[in-house]
Amino acid sequence: MGEVILVASGKGGTGKTAVTANIGTLLAKQGYQVALLDMDMGMRNLDLYLGLENRVVYNIMDVLSGICKIKRALIRDRRFENLYLMSASPRKDTRDITPLHMEILCRKLKGAFDYIFIDCPAGIGSGLDISMAGADKALLVTEADMAAVRDADVLNRYIKKTGIQNTSYIVNKVRAELMAAHLVPDVKEISEILSSKMIGLIQFDDNIYISTNRGIPIVCKEGTYIEENFRNIAQRLIKI
Repeated sequence: MGEVILVASGKGGTGKTAVTANIGTLLAKQGYQVALLDMDMGMRNLDLYLGLENRVVYNIMDVLSGICKIKRALIRDRRFENLYLMSASPRKDTRDITPLHMEILCRKLKGAFDYIFIDCPAGIGSGLDISMAGADKALLVTEADMAAVRDADVLNRYIKKTGIQNTSYIVNKVRAELMAAHLVPDVKEISEILSSKMIGLIQFDDNIYISTNRGIPIVCKEGTYIEENFRNIAQRLIKI
């Protein structure tokens, strides 16, 4: 039976979608069956980050509303035979879905995949409530910015109150020199605010932006420090 992992952020722009794409790709390369679900309706980007935007026909709303079967909406990444994407709707969708629809979908996917990652909308709202319905654990993505950390704390408390107790977080876009100069919150300050387990840091690197714009997860290039960071995070995530 597979595991469903919610990838969330308190505010937009923390790099949540890039994290989802790269951790999912790494686990697929290691032989795990992985499905990536984009729940950011109207603001979808996961297909772009994977370079699969031209192959999207059906989306997750078509599945949840009963328009098509799960298999028809799953797009296999031809570079990694174990990696699949279910894209979000390209626009805000008014079809009536509930958390129960998502819970049932996740239950079915857990029978076919080792890991299902849900890239959910930033912040708190109905999109988050539906996205987290079938999740077993949550990974929060924040950055060394006081607003992002405070929002992550609010989100973490909300997720735990709603029922997901297993939460962890990573700090993305880290600029070590700014932390060292105490110009932005450092690791200790962030950990004092967030009552959860930190499982990794990802340094700010222009190559990550280049890779997402080219539709090639940066972990495809092996032996880099970024790939090693993501690999360590992925291993810690699946063990907690």
